[in-house]
This record gives sequence, structure tokens and C-alpha cells, in this order.
Amino acid sequence: MAKKVPLACSVCGTRNYSTTANTASGERLEIKKYCGVCNQHTVHKQTK
Repeated sequence: MAKKVPLACSVCGTRNYSTTANTASGERLEIKKYCGVCNQHTVHKQTK
């Protein structure tokens, strides 16, 4: 089942994005996205 999960910047920690992810898999998402606070593209990780 897909759930809506927040993505947080790995540099500054702000939660800028949310996406849907499959909750059956045990892996957490890591996506490179733009962070407006850091003013650059950084890795965003799935948070709880």
C-alpha cells in the first residue's frame, strides 16, 4: 500500500517535499531534490 511520506533535506533538515511510497518495502527513499533553504540540490531522505 502506498502512503504519503515527507522528505527532509539531509543538509539542513527542513521538510520541503512529500511523496507517496510503498510501505511494504523496508527501504527508505533517498531522492536528490532542490532545497530552497540551502539554495542547492541536495539528497532528501524519507522521514517518519
